[in-house]
Amino acid sequence: MTTTPAVIDAETCTPSVDYAIGPEAATQVAATLKALAEPLRLRMLSAIATDPRGESCVCDLAELTDVSQPTVSHHLKVMKDAGLLASERRGTWVWYRIVSARKTAVTALLDSFAPASLLAISETEQGRAEALRTMDARVGRLASELADELSDMNRDLVVAIVRESYAGLVRSAKLTQHMIPLAERFARQRLADLSRTKGTAVPQVLFVCVANAGRSQLAAALVNQLSDGTIIARSAGSTPAADVHPRVRTLLADIETPEVAEKAFPKPLTDDAVRAADVVITMGCGDVCPIIPGVRYEDWPVGDPALASDLGVAAIRDDIATRVHTLIATLKN
Repeated sequence: MTTTPAVIDAETCTPSVDYAIGPEAATQVAATLKALAEPLRLRMLSAIATDPRGESCVCDLAELTDVSQPTVSHHLKVMKDAGLLASERRGTWVWYRIVSARKTAVTALLDSFAPASLLAISETEQGRAEALRTMDARVGRLASELADELSDMNRDLVVAIVRESYAGLVRSAKLTQHMIPLAERFARQRLADLSRTKGTAVPQVLFVCVANAGRSQLAAALVNQLSDGTIIARSAGSTPAADVHPRVRTLLADIETPEVAEKAFPKPLTDDAVRAADVVITMGCGDVCPIIPGVRYEDWPVGDPALASDLGVAAIRDDIATRVHTLIATLKN
């Protein structure tokens, strides 16, 4: 028996390839990804990208592994040939730095793609859609209740902030029974930022990284602990993750009470938070923060504890703590 091949109707199947990545660009990107498809190379790239000096000596990078020096040099050469690294010999040793034109791509890889790839998908798309439908009414009730409570503020503003806060969180956060309480906490924080008057309030610091799942959470917790309430620290992410990384949450539990640490969650960056801050400290997010007059800006090039080894996590925590002590001293003077 012969089967007639199915005929595709041109009017119902009109795929467009015009927007696909071009063959030359695809070849170049694939070559770069191939150069990074090795765990040690990724660790080396991360070490170089987060080195406070802006570069790393091959002798430092050799400490990441037990392999021989020639093997270390081989991995570095592969990344250099791929256009990711530049090198300079100084005396006995060679120093490596990220090529300027590739810094944005490296930041996106290490701060967005890598952490996101470690997170498990908690819900199916169908389940997520159903949860969104059932939560809409709850968001409306929350907005109404909060507007009644905060009667000294414009009601429409309160309702808008509640809905915007929920929408900002739901884009990335896990949909659980805790979503409404998280939206309430985020909305209250934003409303407090809107009503804050600089110069008469406790100094406020905003830590910003890409995912708000690691460094920025840790830095804010350390400021709140070490300043003993004399400084308020908050954190946000330019592209917030679904949840705080488990290893970072463990660190938070050592700094704060377990109850407070458990309530930590990634929050999207808002203009309100930047305006309310006296100091904005970026931690690997690039130039995503809006520039607001009167706000002091700093950048802390520290490693990501979510991707570090156990020893690396401790070193990163100590590095941030040292910077926090200096920050607190400057804000108290």
